[in-house]
Amino acid sequence: MIGALLGGIAANPWARAALRYGVLALTVFLFLLSIRRAGERAGRLAERLETMEKANDVQRRMLDAAVHRPRDRGELADRLRDGRF
Repeated sequence: MIGALLGGIAANPWARAALRYGVLALTVFLFLLSIRRAGERAGRLAERLETMEKANDVQRRMLDAAVHRPRDRGELADRLRDGRF
């Protein structure tokens, strides 16, 4: 059944050309679809990286502030008197 159908298509040059262009169009469509999905994936990864960078920056600033905090009440009072707080 399939062999007879393909034999009929192979005999007709117009059908062969239509089949060739159909396969070519399907190939291009699938290629464009895969590029779109890859772009979406890259966009999600870029967004995740940006979020992680923001979180890391906040954490770094918190640690930096913790390093420079007053050690005791006396140092806090000195900073407040000097206006360095």
